Amino acid sequence: MERKKIVIVGGGITGLSAAYYLQKQIRENQLAVDVKLVEATERLGGRIHTIKRDSFTIERGPDSLLARKPEAMNLVQELGLEDEIVYNGTGQSYILVKNKLHKMPKGAFMGVPKEIKPLLASNVFSRKGKLRALWDMVLPKSKETGDQSVGALMRRRFGDELVDYQIDPLLSGIHSGDIDQMSLQATYPMFHRLEQEHGSLIKGLQKTMPKPAKKAKEKKSQGMFFSFENGLETLIDRLEEKLTDGTVRTHTAVDHIEKKEHGYHLLLSNGEVYRADAIIMTAPHNKVPKILSQYDFLKNLYDIPATSTANVVLAFDQSQIKKDIDGTGFLVSRSEKYRITACTWTHRKWPNTTPEGKALFRCYVGKPDDQDIVNLSDEEITDIVLRDLNKTMKIKARPEFSIITRFKHARPQYHVGHIELVADIRANAASELPGLFLTGSSYDGVGIPDCIGHGRKSAEEVLGFLNK
Repeated sequence: MERKKIVIVGGGITGLSAAYYLQKQIRENQLAVDVKLVEATERLGGRIHTIKRDSFTIERGPDSLLARKPEAMNLVQELGLEDEIVYNGTGQSYILVKNKLHKMPKGAFMGVPKEIKPLLASNVFSRKGKLRALWDMVLPKSKETGDQSVGALMRRRFGDELVDYQIDPLLSGIHSGDIDQMSLQATYPMFHRLEQEHGSLIKGLQKTMPKPAKKAKEKKSQGMFFSFENGLETLIDRLEEKLTDGTVRTHTAVDHIEKKEHGYHLLLSNGEVYRADAIIMTAPHNKVPKILSQYDFLKNLYDIPATSTANVVLAFDQSQIKKDIDGTGFLVSRSEKYRITACTWTHRKWPNTTPEGKALFRCYVGKPDDQDIVNLSDEEITDIVLRDLNKTMKIKARPEFSIITRFKHARPQYHVGHIELVADIRANAASELPGLFLTGSSYDGVGIPDCIGHGRKSAEEVLGFLNK
């Protein structure tokens, strides 16, 4: 019996997860299937990238996983990495509003208030803004049935002040986008359900997210986020270790894919040709139309926008930080005249990353209306960030070193209508390209746990296809 062949295009967390779950199923069910993973760059992990410098542990991409999302924790447990987990060292975050840092009000979910007292006690909002936000509890539910922007729902329920000062900095920061264009159904459909079922987001959160039980005072609460003692790339290294020898091919791009009578031929950048019975395509959506250029319907993938961002790591001697605050960092309200969108106080959030007597900051640039900043030189970006930090935290010293990582056109944006757009493209792919599966952060969720889930689901789908 001839062995079936699956090729995974892309070695980020989605592709690696797909390879891991595929080979797990193949072993458990003794399937006659071979798996190959092809990655264009010299390394695996995509945006997950940990480096060491001068005893610092530095994340060039994401710095953590959300503990409440089961896909990531389940995989970590399967890989035997529980003993290497570290949780964030502090939980208090701040918002920069009117050139001043304010504590993020407690009792909120994704920036949306679920408790009244912290909202009323906050000094972030005016009296008028607080009263307008509380209208959510009496306003009738919307009659909107189709997709709408996250901003449209939030502004209707809470008014502009709460949205601009609290909800927008958080959600726009997570997605590197504009909440007034962001699809509610593709990103936060639960908020639409809460409004429809409870007539109020505040009431809905109160009923569906009860207050946690009080813990003993001597027991310190566990952080919401986790990483690993040696950085987030620990997850990538362990996944690679678990793959069968010879599975991965790095520094090799897929230039072209051609549909054959039985399966596919993949032309690689080194001139080789791989044959595949099925393909899991995890490459960014804006790369796919070129690889499969003969299929016009895939050009609709260009209708999914992608923003550019950069993160700027700055290392200082602790003595240079005159206003060192115990917290995870701060978000910047988009109404502020700052070019940074957020700043993580890494030495506080992740104490294990920073040598004694040092401080480590990670700042982010690249708002939707400030994309050109990513194209500036390292020196120019560093100077811009330092000016903003000086205004905020009175940091006047030059850093001991800075590391800038750019992600150009790499953050997919789920605009209104995204779900329908993706469904239409996938329907065409199922008809014209059976056995080719489009998956990854471009389509169904951008977080690392989401991508792990995409990889696992794609593994199931492709085995189901071959079983037919």
